[in-house]
Amino acid sequence: MDGDDIAAGAQLLFRRLPAGLGTLAYVPKGPVVDWSDPGQCQRLLTAMDRAARSHRAVALTVEPNLDDDPTHRETLQTLGFQPAPFGAVQPRRTLIVDVTPDEDDILMAMKSKTRYNIRLAGRKGVEVREAEPEDVATFNDLLAATADRADFGIHPPSYYRRAYDLFAERDWARILLAEVEGRAVAGVMVFALPPRSWYFYGASISAHREKMPTYRLQWEAMRWARARGCRTYDLWGVPDADRKQLEDQFMERSDGLWGVYRFKRGFGGDLVRSVGTWDRVQAPLRYRLYRAALSLRDRLGKVN
Repeated sequence: MDGDDIAAGAQLLFRRLPAGLGTLAYVPKGPVVDWSDPGQCQRLLTAMDRAARSHRAVALTVEPNLDDDPTHRETLQTLGFQPAPFGAVQPRRTLIVDVTPDEDDILMAMKSKTRYNIRLAGRKGVEVREAEPEDVATFNDLLAATADRADFGIHPPSYYRRAYDLFAERDWARILLAEVEGRAVAGVMVFALPPRSWYFYGASISAHREKMPTYRLQWEAMRWARARGCRTYDLWGVPDADRKQLEDQFMERSDGLWGVYRFKRGFGGDLVRSVGTWDRVQAPLRYRLYRAALSLRDRLGKVN
């Protein structure tokens, strides 16, 4: 706290570990703190350590929203963190689009095919509107259809309802629906906390895909974020590879995030990589056992 104002914070999620090892305290995309202020960092970390130990956490695992550079890695090490023994939970690389220029300039920075598809959707009768609270069920139906088609996991419907209820009423989130002849064929849930915005969840059905509704949706989401004073639009997650690898392989790969990269790359944006996942050890003996268990699991996985 800074007087009556909140100066820093973190959301701690606790995951129970097997064999009586306790828990793992995990902070997604955080903590939110002024990393250049050692005093503020230490005060927040002291509170986080206290919360972690009260839940018998072997480690406090964080994924800071920091770029992957030597200065940030050194800062984390100075604060008692070490690289975590597993890969990032959240995608380390993403594409971030600058939405401060004029709309025509934003469009011109995209791939020509993406720009064409955005305009094609308009010509083919795709209409985009902001969802009402009662439309969350429609968005959940679109998600379920997408999960069945693409074979990936989604949260239960209550999760998206809760996210919408928490953020939409503050004008921090919207569901946008793309419709053809009054039927919802695609949707996105986007979040905005100026100066930043994020695309988190998207869904579509097979019908009318040739009309490119998903391209029109992303463009309207950028416009929505821009109208709220956002300067950047985060497309949230591409494969963890450098630009050359991405461009060399995106046509032939579809595993993991490669399929979505083919779509997202067209909107332009800067390729950004985060500093990754770091542990602040809380219980050294149990932490060593935890790392040994992870190593054994990996070796057995390779054998199988």
